[in-house]
Amino acid sequence: MPFDVHVVRVFTDDQGRWGNPLGIVDAASVAPADRQSVAHELQYSETVFVDVPAGAAQSTALRIHTPAVELPFAGHPTVGTAAWLADRGTPVDALLVPAGEVAVRFADGVTYVRARPSWAPQFEFHPVASPADVLAVDPSDFTDGHHYVWAWADERGGAIRSRMFAPDMGVPEDEATGAAAVRVTELLGRDLSIVQGRGSVLSTTLSDDGWVELGGRVVADESRTL
Repeated sequence: MPFDVHVVRVFTDDQGRWGNPLGIVDAASVAPADRQSVAHELQYSETVFVDVPAGAAQSTALRIHTPAVELPFAGHPTVGTAAWLADRGTPVDALLVPAGEVAVRFADGVTYVRARPSWAPQFEFHPVASPADVLAVDPSDFTDGHHYVWAWADERGGAIRSRMFAPDMGVPEDEATGAAAVRVTELLGRDLSIVQGRGSVLSTTLSDDGWVELGGRVVADESRTL
């Protein structure tokens, strides 16, 4: 049976530009055994299968797939799904993913989620001297693993420029990576403002208890039918 794939771009700038496309599918439309093949066919860096609430709900569950693997947690899918649910009139306070409960909040057009860094994949971090060096990296240099290349754009202000490459996930380069933002926040031990990829914008806040809040803007794109 055909089903709809709702598409949003996550971590846009304040003009609605850039952002990482996310496919959102009603979990009732696709059997669990078929979800990985659907994610592979769609070729978004992540596709989510969410239990869409019929009405008001405090929480709901979702599963996250890259074109190659299922993930216990990821940032751009949780931020994007939370914003999509709110836009359709069924906002939730938490998303339930295999890693744990992801708290959600909204403020001034930004969607925020709260996660443990340990929920995110391990990344190999590559600090370089300048944003220009980040932009000069060739994705073909990375044939396996998960790699995050970054440089300070304004160290005093906590601003970095970054790119992420994840061949093991079936993602040669990711436009905007919330899980990596959570991990690099823990690594650097401070709140960050991140510009990743072509110009996507992510923000993080590190709590004293080790949780990281991740925020970004989300805009809707045209839906698809499979």
